[in-house]
Amino acid sequence: MANVSFTNLKLSVDKSVNTFEYNGTKIEVLKYLPIEDKKDLVQIAMQKSFEDGLYNNMLLDVYFHLNIVYLYSNLNITEKQKEDEFKLFDKLESSGLMDMILGNMDEDEYKYLYDSLERAVDNHMKYKNSAAAVVQSVIQDLPANAAAAADIVNNWDAEKFQSVQDMVNLARQTGMNPEIPSPVVQNEADAANNVVDFLEEQAKQETPQE
Repeated sequence: MANVSFTNLKLSVDKSVNTFEYNGTKIEVLKYLPIEDKKDLVQIAMQKSFEDGLYNNMLLDVYFHLNIVYLYSNLNITEKQKEDEFKLFDKLESSGLMDMILGNMDEDEYKYLYDSLERAVDNHMKYKNSAAAVVQSVIQDLPANAAAAADIVNNWDAEKFQSVQDMVNLARQTGMNPEIPSPVVQNEADAANNVVDFLEEQAKQETPQE
């Protein structure tokens, strides 16, 4: 099979737009948004919608669609106007302009964005309630809790750590207060092995030398 020069293909990112008129004004909507901007859009919507350990679905809807308007359309929305995003959303939604912008997006583009948001939210919540998250939290707390590490190792029993709640309770009994961190890509079995190794090392450092 003959190689083809990628450079010779003269490829470029699609910057074409769909257009429509609203009250005599031409509105443009990108057909394609670069993947880095898509990632930022999803992450911003998630960050602004996370309340008390859960995602607020109403806020997810607001911030997801507002950021579509910001990134896909040619509407010049000032930072001052963005200070009250609920008011901004209400104007876009109630006027029908939001629906017109979304209706002029490529269907596959919107579906990809929405599916990405749903998967990211689901994965975060699954991780947040996993043993790996608790283990990671304990690891992060250990530098400030070296003495507690020795207690954990001395009380380590694999059968007692079958549930996330057991792990949280033991950490709290030794003076830690683990918080669930942001998601990281980590296998739960590897996480457990890592924390055992780390704890044992901390315990050795705390044990008086004879």
